[in-house]
Amino acid sequence: MGTDEGFEEFYRDTRHRVVTVLYALGGDLAEAQDAAQEAYVRAWQRWDRIAGYDDPEAWVRTVGHRLLVNRWRKIRNGVAAYRRRGPDPATGPPSENTVALVAALRRLPTEQRQAIVLHHLADLSVAEIAAQTDTPTGTVKARLARGRRALADLLDTTLPGEVSNA
Repeated sequence: MGTDEGFEEFYRDTRHRVVTVLYALGGDLAEAQDAAQEAYVRAWQRWDRIAGYDDPEAWVRTVGHRLLVNRWRKIRNGVAAYRRRGPDPATGPPSENTVALVAALRRLPTEQRQAIVLHHLADLSVAEIAAQTDTPTGTVKARLARGRRALADLLDTTLPGEVSNA
């Protein structure tokens, strides 16, 4: 007997009943259809053996029901884990400094912003930034220096080691 011999007919004759039973058991048509589809795929993969069973449809229904139960378990376990852990603590709004820094960074040229963010926020060295951006190290250093100076002007602050002109 070939692998698909009789399977198509079996599928056509039983699919509506199997989905109906799984829908009645689970209460969700989309889940029932998904479980039935997976059960039929498994049946097709083993069709040489399952075709010889007294009731191949019962096998498909049983597999489909087990798939539904496993999905319910995963959902239930996920909900239980969420309840144990609880919701994430509320996060307050960003500080004025954070808002000002983000606004100033947005005004920098892309290359300077990238160099500053990678160096100061991602803690990458000049050499690492150069490798990641495929840019010479001297260029990265220049972008950092220009970007810092531009940020200082935008934020109206003095760079460390510099004297304010005020």
